[in-house]
Amino acid sequence: MLSQRPKTILCIASYEKGEDFMLEAKERGSKVYLLTSKSLEHAAWPRESLDDIFYIQNENKDWNVKDVIKAVSYLARTVEIDRIVAFDDVDVEKAASLREHLRISGMGDTTARYFRDKLAMRMRASEVGIAVPEFTHILNYNNIKKFVFTIPFPYVAKHRLKTGSLGVKKINNEADLWKSIDELGDEQSFYLIERFIPGTIYHVDTIIYNREIAFAQAHQYSLPPLETANQNRVFSTSTVIHGSEDEEVLLMLNRKVLAAFGIVMGTCHTEFIKGGDGKFYFLETSARVGGGHIAELVEASSGINLWREWAKIEVLGGIGKYLLPERRNEYAGLLISPSREKVADISEFDDEEIVWRFNKNHLVGLIVCSNSHARVKELLDSYTSRFYQEFVPSQSTAEMPKA
Repeated sequence: MLSQRPKTILCIASYEKGEDFMLEAKERGSKVYLLTSKSLEHAAWPRESLDDIFYIQNENKDWNVKDVIKAVSYLARTVEIDRIVAFDDVDVEKAASLREHLRISGMGDTTARYFRDKLAMRMRASEVGIAVPEFTHILNYNNIKKFVFTIPFPYVAKHRLKTGSLGVKKINNEADLWKSIDELGDEQSFYLIERFIPGTIYHVDTIIYNREIAFAQAHQYSLPPLETANQNRVFSTSTVIHGSEDEEVLLMLNRKVLAAFGIVMGTCHTEFIKGGDGKFYFLETSARVGGGHIAELVEASSGINLWREWAKIEVLGGIGKYLLPERRNEYAGLLISPSREKVADISEFDDEEIVWRFNKNHLVGLIVCSNSHARVKELLDSYTSRFYQEFVPSQSTAEMPKA
């Protein structure tokens, strides 16, 4: 009887991330290939775990999908690819197009749209009864006028495909709305507008295997990511109280969203907002590990490394049982801040609860962990105040990591 050949996994990374995924996949006997940007040729990839690296020439992260298909099809002449994994939002569509073209199992174009296109997300969520902020496509002007007539300002205009806070603009009145629409020109149909809901934003980070949720954990942002990305603020997020009503609602809504969107396996980062009316609304989701060092936050509070678990389920490929490692139910908090110094001194932050430090490229960060939610909150409040005093510059050129 012939032995089964090792799985061959093609990883797609427009940004430097996913090291633990590649390490784990290699340790489990897979052949691992990486497709990335030429601009990242000298990044600290785990080269000892890679069978080969291929580069796409690019001026930015917007690769030509047809070129990607041609390049990977050439590789497939000699390498039989089993799984294609996209590490970032901007890679999801590339990976889906490759799977469709090469007829490789995994998320195809239709499902990928739900995890990339903010308009498709909202429409699908609404179809299955999940609350979303009222929205309309910037397409038909009569529909936009009806929206203005029925939905009060302010609004938020969002690009359907851009990630993080890119392409997001707050609009306070009708004159500004039509001015913004006019400025978009032929790009209008790539945007939507929705009612701005002030409130608290949460994220749920999930592992899915054969359509079943194997792991999910909820955290709460201290400030909306839009503010921390654009207004030179300290970014922080922390674990929701275990067993609380908020956690129960978030985990229930997360299950409903991911079931409706049809993901079979992988990791997801999904965001919700709790408005002043006490109601939770779905904002957006993505088929990836959360950015902004959220993976390290999840590991600190639960002991679960999302990157490594994602690699395990891709190696399984839906065949065989996936067993989640024993998880902890502690509390953790993450802070990331712009810094005046390229490499600042954070040694004076020495509480025993600190389990992770970050300090480079005009950014500083800490993760604290405790079995007490109150202690984590106390440390985050204290550290946030100190970060503003000691590190945050009046103006920052540092690129804050996107969640």
